[in-house]
Formats: sequence, structure tokens, C-alpha cells
Amino acid sequence: MAVLPKVQPKVWLERLRARSVEAKAAEPSPRGGLAAVVRKEFADHVSGWRMVILVLLLMVTGIGSLYTAAQTIRSVVGATAATPSFVFLRLFTGGSTQLPPLTWFMAFLAPLLGIALGFDAICGEQNRRTLSRVLAQPIHRDAVINGKFLAGLLSVTITFVALLLGVGGLGLIMLGVPPTGDELLRLVAYGVLTIIYVAFWLALAILFSVVFQNAATSALASIAVWLFFNVFWDLIVNVAAGDDPVGLGLWLMRLSPGYLYSEATVTLLTPKVRTLGAVTLEQVLGALEGVLSVDQSIMLIWPHAVGLVALTAVCFAVSYILFMRREIRA
Repeated sequence: MAVLPKVQPKVWLERLRARSVEAKAAEPSPRGGLAAVVRKEFADHVSGWRMVILVLLLMVTGIGSLYTAAQTIRSVVGATAATPSFVFLRLFTGGSTQLPPLTWFMAFLAPLLGIALGFDAICGEQNRRTLSRVLAQPIHRDAVINGKFLAGLLSVTITFVALLLGVGGLGLIMLGVPPTGDELLRLVAYGVLTIIYVAFWLALAILFSVVFQNAATSALASIAVWLFFNVFWDLIVNVAAGDDPVGLGLWLMRLSPGYLYSEATVTLLTPKVRTLGAVTLEQVLGALEGVLSVDQSIMLIWPHAVGLVALTAVCFAVSYILFMRREIRA
């Protein structure tokens, strides 16, 4: 008669726990997959020629605008023998008839950086037939699109922080006047606002890269939207507003992301701007001249910043849903 082995519950429980731990360790971690995608995409962005070219273009225009603004400030100081107020901010907002200010170049060229980093994020992988290989790895599908957006956002953040620090350092050397605490806070808020603005164009480019199968079509669609809002939207609003350029015209202009960013930038870097929109003659008469504090200027542009964040979230949410529902074959 066979003798059955003696059952030891503690030993079996320990074996089950050990197998459970091994199974959990073998499962792919969403965070691990996300970190790997972010590292890979960030390395590609930093080493890519498209980012190098756009950063050089921004640097050249920034240095040119900075030199022009510094010369204008010196001529004003030499003529009046008095240092103007908020002189450090005028490095970013001051221009001349030959060269626009730095903020104008940033509003015009910065969206191209977001478009360049996102127009082939998904369709480029599909055309190279590498997307199915990536998804065959222990990486969640949502980690792919989240990682591409975060890597682009990280690249944009580092680029603009370095650019603002470089421009500020050169301005400090040229003028010899350090920024005040108020000016520093305004420049930090300006940097954050610029990153949010470029993040919108990055999310829009990623959306087109999900919608279209071809990278060239995706790039053309992104640039078409950029041209429409930067060149043609003003003409359309002028025709549509007609005899009401202040009421209906201003309302239509604020539908443009570029106008939202430009209006918020001017308000933030020009403390003398105390209101947005139309001002009646009765309101101007008797008003005392003064400047706004940093928190008051931020409160004034808060709807603009929220609008840009909302546009970015909508674009990325749509691209996320479309990508998660897409059938991907090798």
C-alpha cells in the first residue's frame, strides 16, 4: 500500500507566495516602460538635426533682438540721463524698426519647435515598421504615446530654460544692470507660459501624426494650422468683425492660440498694461498712472494660460484615444 506524503501547509503557502512574487516581477511595469520610452525619445530629440537647426535659429534671432534692444536702451539712457523703469524686461520687449523684439520671434518661431518634435511621433514609427516591434516588448501601449509627449515636453523645457538664461546673461553683461525680484518672477512666468504654448503645438502635431499615416501629410497639416492662425486669422477676423472690431473682433481674435499667447506675454512683461480689452473714455479720464504687481498681472492673464492648457489637454486626449483604439499590425 502506497504511503501518501505528509502535507505541510506552511511549506505550500511559502511556495505559493514565492511564485506570486516571481509572477509580479515578470509583469511589465507601466512606469518602467514609460521611462524607457522617454529616455529613448529624448535622446533622439537632442541628437536630431531638426532640433539643432531650430534652436540655432532661435538663438540667432534672440541675440539679434537682444543687441537691438540694448542699443535702444543705451540711447534712451544717454538722452535722458535717467535709467528707465523695468530696464531688464525691455531687453525682451524692446525692438527697433529694423528688428522686432525677442518676444515676437518667440511667438512666431517657437511653435515650429513643437511641430518638429511631434509631427512624425507615431506615423514615423509606423512607416519604419518599428511601432509593432516596440509594442511587442513589455511596454504598455499608453506608455508609448505618453512617453513621446513627455520627452518632447522635456526637450522644449530644457531648450527654453537654457535660451532664457543665455539671453538674460548676455543682457546682464551688455547693460550691467541686474534684474529686480519682480522682473525675475515675470521672466519665470514668461518661460512657463512659453512652454505651455509650445506644448499645445506639440500635442497638435502628435494628434496629426496619429490621424495621418504619412509623416509629410502630418507635417503639412500642422504647418497649415500654424500659418492659418499666424497669417490668415487676422484677415478673416477683420472681415467678420466689420464695424465691431473691439467687441466681436477681440472675441474672435482670442480664439487663436497665438493671439492668446501674445496678449498674455505683453501683459506679463509690460507692467504698465493694467487691463485687457476695450477701455472707455470715461474710464481713462481721471485714472492714475501706475504699474501692476506680478500677482496682479498673472491674475490678468490667468484665463489665457488656462485656455492654452485646455487646448493642449484636448489635443493630447484625442490623440491618446485614437492611438489606443488603433489596430497596429506588423
